[in-house]
Amino acid sequence: MKIAQIAPLAESCPPRLYGGTERIVSYLTEELVRQGHEVTLFASGDSITSAELVPCSKMALRLDPSVKDVTPHHVMMLDQVARRADEFDVLHFHIDQLHYPLMRPYRDRILTTLHGRLDLPDLMPFFSAFPEPPLVSISDAQRRPMPPVNWLATVLHGLPENILPYQEAPTGDYFAFLGRISPEKGPDKAIEIAARTGVPLKMAAKIDTADQAYWEQVIKPMIAAHPNVEFIGEINEFQKADFLGNALALLFPICWPEPFGLVMIEAMACGTPVIALAHGSVPEVIDHGISGFVVNSIEEAVAAANSIDALERQGIRKRFEQRFTAERMARDYLAAYRRLPALRQGPQLDLLAIAESENEIRISIPSVGLDMNAASPA
Repeated sequence: MKIAQIAPLAESCPPRLYGGTERIVSYLTEELVRQGHEVTLFASGDSITSAELVPCSKMALRLDPSVKDVTPHHVMMLDQVARRADEFDVLHFHIDQLHYPLMRPYRDRILTTLHGRLDLPDLMPFFSAFPEPPLVSISDAQRRPMPPVNWLATVLHGLPENILPYQEAPTGDYFAFLGRISPEKGPDKAIEIAARTGVPLKMAAKIDTADQAYWEQVIKPMIAAHPNVEFIGEINEFQKADFLGNALALLFPICWPEPFGLVMIEAMACGTPVIALAHGSVPEVIDHGISGFVVNSIEEAVAAANSIDALERQGIRKRFEQRFTAERMARDYLAAYRRLPALRQGPQLDLLAIAESENEIRISIPSVGLDMNAASPA
């Protein structure tokens, strides 16, 4: 199968630092290549991939100080995609809604994964105006605010099985917080949980410009007031294994409709349990009492933190392997691709003999240039 993956340009694939969507696009791309498919990745020029890379910006836009507006860069990328669209059986977009008008001629082979929150008021009229294009959600919870649209599947995220090593016996005595310093991620709640349990907290997080005031006015003073809290800052992929693997637990006290929460399965891959507030996708990702605890309040989180030894790290890792590998994610996406109109039009039945015997009319079946046997994973 010839597949185009179209990634956001904010981060490279995979990201050097923080970045969820581009990381998943990278994992999916590499797994599809591993399974024998012909994949082309439209992404920033500093991306690293075994697929064909079409560089659509010099580097990740977030790390380029000369970039003030990301929209022109994405429009130029879409022009490159449109020029080559006829080469692909599937055009898989991960850039929200920007491609919709431009890609109308190729609607039969387009799939869009929505990676963000969908409860924003500006999205309601948009998806009411565009209800037909096939969509994939990254959790069932993500779908809830949407008007009727063409959901093709829910595909939960996955990681390469060995990208984060299992840590049977953590050497740290701390809880971990990994993500962004923003109100919806609950860093203030993480500090409160750690303070009430007496367990040290290490916070590895980036601070966006939009959240700078929240950092200065709320979180920074809280850290200063709690000597058991250490702020590490933004970490890279190589530091993540040690940071998560040696933690007693990951604290994920979100207070927003999280579409997925990649850090939860990253912790699970290390065998590290997750204590998370029951918002958004959390109940779909965490198996309560097995891979962590799904709680409804700070009080329940504190009680869960005091019971963390009851969970077996080997069982957490096993649950990750059962549910959240990149191999499983790629299989789910391939199944979704085969439901697209362009692929369904491929020769699946021998209608010629039926036509000749019943109507004595020779019927030819139009080909879309797709070998249905080659469409199966290698």
